[in-house]
Amino acid sequence: MEITDIKFNGIVEPIGYHFEPLIVSWAVDNGLGKMQKEASLQLAGDHKFKEIVLEKNGDLDSSGETLTLQLKPRTRYYVQIRVTAEDGEEAKSASFFETGKLDEAWDAEWIGPKVQEEIHPILFKDFELSQQVKEARLYISGVGLYEASLNGKKIGNDVLAPFVNNYDAFIQIQIYDVTDQLKQSNQLAIMLGNGWYKGRFGLSGENAYFGDKFAAIAELVVCYENGTEERIVTDLSWKATLSDITNSGIYDGETIDRTLDKSGRCDEVAIVGISKEKLRDRVSPGLSIHEVVPLKEVITTPNGETVLDFGQNFAGWLAFDADFPAGTEVHFEFGEILQQGNFYNENYGTATAGFRYISNGESEMVHPHFTYFGFRYVRVTGWPADKEIAVRGLAIYSDMTRTGIIETGNAKVNQLYSNSLWGLKSNFLDMPTDCPQRAERLGWTGDAQVFAPTASYHMDTRAFYRKYLIDMRTEQEKLSGSIPNYMPAMATQGGAAVWGDAATFIPKALWTAYGNKAEVGQYYPLMKDWVDWTGSKIEKAHGSKTELNAGGFQFGDWLALDGATPSSFKGSTDDTFIASAYYYESLCIVAEVAALMGNEADAAYYRGLSEQVRERIIFEYVTPSGRLSIDTQSGYIIALKFKLFREREVVIEQLRTRLKKDLYKIKSGFVGTPIFCQVLSENGMVDLAYEFLLNEGFPGWLYAVNLGATTIWERWNSVMPDGTMNPAGMNSLNHYSYGSVIEFVYKYVAGIQPLEPGFRTARLAPNPNAKLGHARGSYQSAAGKFVSEWKILENGELSCCFEVPFGAQAEIVLPYSDREPIKVASGRYEYTYRPTKDLSLLYDSDTRLAVIKNENKELFEEILGIHERIRGFMAFADEEQLNLSLHQLSKLFYTGITAEMVAEADRLFKKSNRI
Repeated sequence: MEITDIKFNGIVEPIGYHFEPLIVSWAVDNGLGKMQKEASLQLAGDHKFKEIVLEKNGDLDSSGETLTLQLKPRTRYYVQIRVTAEDGEEAKSASFFETGKLDEAWDAEWIGPKVQEEIHPILFKDFELSQQVKEARLYISGVGLYEASLNGKKIGNDVLAPFVNNYDAFIQIQIYDVTDQLKQSNQLAIMLGNGWYKGRFGLSGENAYFGDKFAAIAELVVCYENGTEERIVTDLSWKATLSDITNSGIYDGETIDRTLDKSGRCDEVAIVGISKEKLRDRVSPGLSIHEVVPLKEVITTPNGETVLDFGQNFAGWLAFDADFPAGTEVHFEFGEILQQGNFYNENYGTATAGFRYISNGESEMVHPHFTYFGFRYVRVTGWPADKEIAVRGLAIYSDMTRTGIIETGNAKVNQLYSNSLWGLKSNFLDMPTDCPQRAERLGWTGDAQVFAPTASYHMDTRAFYRKYLIDMRTEQEKLSGSIPNYMPAMATQGGAAVWGDAATFIPKALWTAYGNKAEVGQYYPLMKDWVDWTGSKIEKAHGSKTELNAGGFQFGDWLALDGATPSSFKGSTDDTFIASAYYYESLCIVAEVAALMGNEADAAYYRGLSEQVRERIIFEYVTPSGRLSIDTQSGYIIALKFKLFREREVVIEQLRTRLKKDLYKIKSGFVGTPIFCQVLSENGMVDLAYEFLLNEGFPGWLYAVNLGATTIWERWNSVMPDGTMNPAGMNSLNHYSYGSVIEFVYKYVAGIQPLEPGFRTARLAPNPNAKLGHARGSYQSAAGKFVSEWKILENGELSCCFEVPFGAQAEIVLPYSDREPIKVASGRYEYTYRPTKDLSLLYDSDTRLAVIKNENKELFEEILGIHERIRGFMAFADEEQLNLSLHQLSKLFYTGITAEMVAEADRLFKKSNRI
């Protein structure tokens, strides 16, 4: 047994964070087959644990123990976890966290260059230390962005600090341990860039939305071995000079000009009028370079361009070792796709300036500092012909621990899984953005809401979403309870359903994944105020909070394919139905969390309100016989997901009919698509869910994979079958929303599902499919690592293997088995048996002929050859008839297809179409 992954509010060894509440979690590895007898937690003021501040004992929960104590500013605390198994084996481990300034006053001032110029400044201070240093911390922030260095070496791993939020509301402080970087003679320098604060940002394209001056504030606190302390703070004794960055912007790229003449530039600084009251201990997890993406190929295009292909769409920087003649100017432009083999980035809108570097002849490693790009391809101009192009990509995203891994026997499904994961990596840059490339990159609430459960399988998202929800609460307080459509809000009013319901759905996703009451409890005011605002809006318009959520702007089923025209932004699902359904579900979530927090009065109130809203929805949209009046895919998906029906089976049959009428082509948009396959599986249609997952035509997830996608697209047809970009506007090739289908892969392909929040008890219920052959899913949950693996063997048997982590329990449901669910404790469990269904068959007589024709034309010809009646009928069959199976066609008298022909087809399937 080994205790690992000790985290504080989801972060390993955090320094200077906001710890309210303070939640400690950990994992126990190498403990298969063991259950916890007891655990203890000690919190001390010293690493030897002699100064015990707090102690907890008993059946502690590794997914999160809340510690209640009065924390001191700028103090390191140590935590030791000890766990004892029922067999007496013991494990222990320790970690630490360190508080920030809390409410401590600042000695430093906000300073900036006295003369503000476009060229980015460097603020610096030279100082001497005469005593032996014990430890030192730098407390710092800067606007728009900053990069600090001590004696010429960058401080910390963060990039793009102090990150993105509403700077009018608060500015985050970062704290770095700089003990090992100090010398006797030192220079502390702070380089400043435009960033989100003062650069061009937001849909309006405004400059200096939050402020128009470069500024920084810093306190370097040096503690000496003799017990004394010294502070070097930003004040008028600092100096300013020019950097080599002539311009930068989140949208506008960056230019580094090493040939600038800065001789003699040592300017005065001035106090900048930014309130120190805005400074707050950080809530953002680290934002840093996590992966090096190697250059895959250097291409010379038909137009004669030099284009770099990294083989993967991602967000971040590129870096290279420059060794160029003085005056060499190299320009990099970024794109996601080639068109007719040539460079293309028209879908970036105005964010096409790229990265420009002008050499002074010195050798150095080069990368941007105050911008980032979303790209796979880079057009290079100006690179010296006699120099080999050696460039690498640097993938930047927020610090999160990888928790989920899926691997199947289907290479295209594996690529889709990778695309979803890279969609997260590309868009989780401190805020869950819509896209990383064009002049937008905003924290859209609707996108974040639909993807949160999937994201929380992929990665440990606790710290990341905590920051986002704090941002959301900050904006909500300005909007009297409403939720903006995106953040930073930039004056938007918001209030749209599905998007605004991020205020309830994301906390619910975190509660489901991590199971910590204190964590979800901190979001209760956010959740409550959202449904109260929605109810008040409805009451003002219609006289009662229990009426339908009608009126006002709604996004509806955004980018669905069943709209009025093929290019419509909205689908056909009724806006009021969607908005009312989400209002109802949000009320249910608030009632659940109120009960969880012991607030029975609120729980009863919101439960009663939700029941009345449900009755109103059913009265309006469900007929007395139980039929839903919204005849769209998303309508049925929503009704089934939120249980808005009189008779579930009636709605299931309606959905089946709708899918048949739609020729089994997905029509849903942002509302229906993320939960599409899940809802099918929850309602006994997992085979149909697989069919949609594995569809390689348009529209479908594998359509993009077949066209070379390495991330998720914004539209089903962002790229046309011939490889040309869809000319419709708003077209990103790196949008994670439709990547939410991977939640279905975790929950139903691998079959890893929580039976209680936090996965202390789980259900392991995989659903094998011949077109995958095998699959393995692992998930490092809050309760430990679950594994679910299945493989269809050549002899027709099914092999299943499961792992249940230390201290957890599971219910194993063996697929296609007559066995009842098996309740097990921690351990490894293997089963090999002959399933009740022949899982080795790729097709049978219940498979739609269109599927066989699209996937295996040779087999389709063999089916036609069974009898001339089949061939004759199929020669004149339309698309609707082709979307029937042989078994279904045999039931139609006019086809001439008999039961004997179907039986012959089944013999054909069994003979030649196994995996």
